[in-house]
Amino acid sequence: MKEIYQKTVAKPIIFVGKGLHSGKISKITILPGEEDQGVIFKRVDLKDNNLIKANYKNVSSAVLCTTLENKHGVKVSTVEHLLAAFYISGIDNALVEINSQEIPIMDGSSKEFLKVINKTKIKKQNSKRKYLRILKKIKLIDGEREISLEPNKTSLEVDFQLDYNNKIIGNQRNIINFQTDNLDEIIEARTFCLFEDIEKIKKNGLAKGGSLDNAVVVAKDKILNVNGLRNNKEFVNHKILDLAGDFFLSGFRVEGSVKCYQGGHKLTNMFLRKLLSSNFIKLYSKNNEDAISKKNLSNYTKLAVNA
Repeated sequence: MKEIYQKTVAKPIIFVGKGLHSGKISKITILPGEEDQGVIFKRVDLKDNNLIKANYKNVSSAVLCTTLENKHGVKVSTVEHLLAAFYISGIDNALVEINSQEIPIMDGSSKEFLKVINKTKIKKQNSKRKYLRILKKIKLIDGEREISLEPNKTSLEVDFQLDYNNKIIGNQRNIINFQTDNLDEIIEARTFCLFEDIEKIKKNGLAKGGSLDNAVVVAKDKILNVNGLRNNKEFVNHKILDLAGDFFLSGFRVEGSVKCYQGGHKLTNMFLRKLLSSNFIKLYSKNNEDAISKKNLSNYTKLAVNA
């Protein structure tokens, strides 16, 4: 059943861990958010201009993670797994204080975030939750990669396909309905990489905190992690998890059927920019299904460019 009202955490939640790309230890404190606020990150290591709205307009980089940046150049990176945890747990509004630039990677999935969030009291708020309904199919093709979204009046459904030139990853596909399906295998799916790509990634200043404790590493025809995979479709399932987190940057709960081939953070952000500037969407709250104009839709995301 769809929730009518927005939700936030009832009390602070703290996580401490290493950043996947920075290698630095960071601490985040999730605090209750105001109604209609959405998710806002606050860099408590900085005194001024330290608020960053979780919104697709603020994505400044999508290379191996999603990085948000405000108009003052202040950033927060690797936000996708935490945002996916918020989406799955039903949290609409939160203030996330962080004492560094990068969200802790934890185990490389959303499992540890949700393990704690699901044990914490969630507070129902007075404002109604806003859903974004798709009225007509919209599609984006970028080289060999493509993503589309078709009408679905009940939920977000994701049909994702990966095609890797690797014996272990190979061609994986999964279809997940976020309203009706068991999401355990999505939640626990870890980020992954090919062993032969690690040196190149590190030369670019990334993955300084990467290890077998927070990523699945594939070397040709073998998985280097001692315990192997958590589920048979862990690779594509992690891509679905990433997409859920990145879609939450729309500022709303999207209703539609997604089909994605070889997608990632960059493709998803490109698609959200196209989607939210189109005439094929309708914003509504349950029991109040009046469509709003694009002008009014932009008012909901105005804070994104001002934060």
